[in-house]
Formats: sequence, C-alpha cells, structure tokens
Amino acid sequence: MARMSVADARKDLAEVINRAAYTRERTVITRHDDDVAAVISIDELRLLDALIERYEDDIDIGEAHEALLEAHEDNVAWGDIKREFGL
Repeated sequence: MARMSVADARKDLAEVINRAAYTRERTVITRHDDDVAAVISIDELRLLDALIERYEDDIDIGEAHEALLEAHEDNVAWGDIKREFGL
C-alpha cells in the first residue's frame, strides 16, 4: 500500500487515481504524518459499502431478536388471565 502526503497526492492525483482504478493499488494520504484518507478503486468502495450494509443489517437483526425475546418474557398465558378475572 502506497503512502503519500496531501501535497504529493495533489501533484500526482491523476497517477494516484489511475493506479487505484487499473491496478487496485491503495494509497493512504497523510497530513503531518497522520493518515487522513485513502484512495481505493470504485469496486473496492462498492464492496466495502456492501459489507458495511450487511454488518449493519446483522446488528439490526440481532437487536430485533433480543427485543422479541424480551417481549416473550412479559407474556401472560391466556388461562392465567381468565382465572385472574374470573372468566
């Protein structure tokens, strides 16, 4: 994975983009030696977006499952209700 400063990336932006698009080379952009961004191919971005969406869906499903389990804990049997109210 290549690394370059914002200033160098600005000078060579076309080359950085071409390497990402055609060779799938990832380039980390730094500012004052801190990583601040990355240039990746559009295919990798789409894959990353799909993985994030699936991860978020899995979290939502887990939370829904927990909510259903909690709801079942509060259920009262119909027979118990009838007895309580003398029905």
